[in-house]
Amino acid sequence: MASWDIQPQGVQGQLKVVGTHAEDLGKVLTTLLSDIQEAAQAAGTAVPGTSAMTPMRGPVTPAGKPLGPVAPELLPHKATGPVAAALAEYMTKRKPHMKAMADRCQAAVLGAAKATNEYVQGDLEAAKNAQNAAHGVRLDALKDFGGKKK
Repeated sequence: MASWDIQPQGVQGQLKVVGTHAEDLGKVLTTLLSDIQEAAQAAGTAVPGTSAMTPMRGPVTPAGKPLGPVAPELLPHKATGPVAAALAEYMTKRKPHMKAMADRCQAAVLGAAKATNEYVQGDLEAAKNAQNAAHGVRLDALKDFGGKKK
């Protein structure tokens, strides 16, 4: 019969350590995403002078007063430069890998916890079965069994 030497308290301690590292990984990935977004915004565009959208006004009168604001749909959209596009593509390609890392960490922690709980339940069931078996033994019948009479 196979025997196991699993110490649930030790497993719990290791799961806490792994959980802390998994949280750190999550924080790093969040920071990475934020930094990449900031870098994409700071990278500007390929068109000089369009790194930030300047508010536009409608036509002006000869006196220099505006006739009214331009409808929002007529304003040019903020241009995206090659660096921002490359960073966006990089994140699009890496997103499944980052999600897989998080999923694997979660699956490993939950799997180890579940396996340890099943091990403990098995031990408790074995102990219960041993107790039940011991209750069914007649001790008076065993007094002459296996011993030498003197």
